[in-house]
Amino acid sequence: MALHWQIMIAIGAAFVFGSLFGTEIDGFSLLSIYEFVGGMFLDALKMLIVPLIMSSIISGAANLGKGKGVVAIAGRTVTYFLVSTALAIVTALVVVNVIQPGVSGQHPLSEVVHLPSLGGDISAKFASHQFSDFIQVVRDMVPANIVDAAAHTQMLGLIVFSLLFGFALTRIPEPGRQVVHDFWNGVQEVMIQITHWLMKLAPIGVFALVAAVVAKSGLALLLPMLGFFLTVTLGLMIHAFITLPLILWFTTRLNPYHFILAVWPAMLMAFSTSSSAGTLPVTMDVVENRAGVSKEIASFVLPLGATINMNGTALYECAAVLFIAQAYGVDLSIWTQLMIVVLALMTSIGVAAVPSASLVAIALILGVLGLPLEAMGLLLVVDRVLDMLRTSVNVYSDSVGAVIVAHRRGDRGLLTGGVAP
Repeated sequence: MALHWQIMIAIGAAFVFGSLFGTEIDGFSLLSIYEFVGGMFLDALKMLIVPLIMSSIISGAANLGKGKGVVAIAGRTVTYFLVSTALAIVTALVVVNVIQPGVSGQHPLSEVVHLPSLGGDISAKFASHQFSDFIQVVRDMVPANIVDAAAHTQMLGLIVFSLLFGFALTRIPEPGRQVVHDFWNGVQEVMIQITHWLMKLAPIGVFALVAAVVAKSGLALLLPMLGFFLTVTLGLMIHAFITLPLILWFTTRLNPYHFILAVWPAMLMAFSTSSSAGTLPVTMDVVENRAGVSKEIASFVLPLGATINMNGTALYECAAVLFIAQAYGVDLSIWTQLMIVVLALMTSIGVAAVPSASLVAIALILGVLGLPLEAMGLLLVVDRVLDMLRTSVNVYSDSVGAVIVAHRRGDRGLLTGGVAP
């Protein structure tokens, strides 16, 4: 059975068990079991953070190669990735602040359903997250001790170091370059394999986390989460059908509708698999044969995009963190929200192109802000379908980037593969 069906069944079972049996049965604490299993699943996610993100970024940066032509292509590619991802995050920021899915009526969600306690005064925990904290975040981008940064999960410093390491790797001579490159490629493959194994256990972890929330709060949780689901879906639709088509048209004057017709098979595959990496062969095929992008550009931009260009994931990360903050009644300052934007942008670069890997990045951002990781159980109610949707946006954005880079290089004959009317 496909993983997404397993997770959907696990969510359904969690609602049944949580609502029927509550927190205990015949004096036996079901809640303690839920929290134990769910806690182990969250710990397993956190275990993957450092090696997964470092290996992904180093491998992606090293694949850029060197030379003037490659530098120009790489510059355009990375610029597009950063701009499109930043626009996706800003979209999430606007949509969530306008709709406020974490507020039920006039009250935060935490006053309607039972949520894990933050302990102490909630507002006081965030009172210090002002401009000085944002400056410190920027300061942490250059860690004094990379091992200490890894031990304390200071991911911004690790991401910057990994980017520098990957780019520097392209400048050293053989045979050292290939040896180190192969090592980090191997680490990335190993971590993706472990992530796949962990995702096989995801139905169990999802069941425990969701059942714990439902057991304590009841089915009253479903309706508020429907609001979050629709909010994120709206944000993804705005980015996919307004923002990205406008970027494509302004930079190439190509018809966005024809482009969507060309890459539609890859988007369907991404929706089915929830994996940018698993969809990559199909993406490369449609971008080359249906969109008319040269193999040289497609083989360069698309694998890199599957590693570091996660528009839908970044949008979801920002929306999820803001939603949880709203649910706890936390009034985030503009500087704290700006810090969330930066964290979502930076962490989305290192998210693996496999199902539900964004949970790792969300756990990181929640930890930075002081929000409980257990609150992620709220997200798991609707995460599976949203994972499918945001992966489609990720692949769609990668394909847009490939067409733009090819057009800017001077390629012609784009979107003339016989799929446009």
